[in-house]
Amino acid sequence: MLVERIAKNQIAISFSSETDAFGIQRLIDYAKYLEVTSQSQAHQSDVDNLADEINTTWWNKNKHRFLK
Repeated sequence: MLVERIAKNQIAISFSSETDAFGIQRLIDYAKYLEVTSQSQAHQSDVDNLADEINTTWWNKNKHRFLK
C-alpha cells in the first residue's frame, strides 16, 4: 500500500491488486462519510431521532409484507 499527498488538498492511496475489493470499498465508503460529515453541526441525538422517525415510517408502510 502506498499513501502520498498529490496536491495541497488531495491524498492518493494505492493498493495491491490482490487486496480484497469489498474491504477497500468499505474503506472508501467510510472515508466519504467522514468527508461529507466533517462540516456537519448536527448532534448525534438529532441523527438518532431522524433515524428512528425514518425507521418507524418505513415499518408502518411495509409491515404488511412481513406480518401475515
